[in-house]
Amino acid sequence: MSTAERHEDSSEAITSGLPPLKWPKETFDGMTAADAPVGYITLFWDIFSAGNFQLHVTKFFLEILSYYKFHISQMHPIGMVRVRHFQFVCQLMHIVPTVTRFRVFHQMPCSQGFYSFVQRALAKKILLQPPKSFHYWKSKFFFY
Repeated sequence: MSTAERHEDSSEAITSGLPPLKWPKETFDGMTAADAPVGYITLFWDIFSAGNFQLHVTKFFLEILSYYKFHISQMHPIGMVRVRHFQFVCQLMHIVPTVTRFRVFHQMPCSQGFYSFVQRALAKKILLQPPKSFHYWKSKFFFY
């Protein structure tokens, strides 16, 4: 079942266990990110521009998606910044980035159907100046 179908019929049980998107459709001009045509996924521009996401996808990034069981279209750009920064730090130190190591420093909150990562309370800071927000990121998307 596509995200668009879940968005339209929230009364149907969601088998993935992920919360549905909670944006009122009337807040968008035209299509929403949940309206991806059959065979396409939604990707957000800020994940590429500010989050430094690139195609081809790294093994570490796929392990993050697999472990936390969410789709890239449900990832907040700030979460992408934290994943990529962690990966860069590991590479710089010649350490293999793993989900287990990542979880030492970060935990995952979900807000309005989008997943991000925040620093654990007692963990050493590895991202000293994280971005505070990305304005209008939900409206800057494309179908891939």
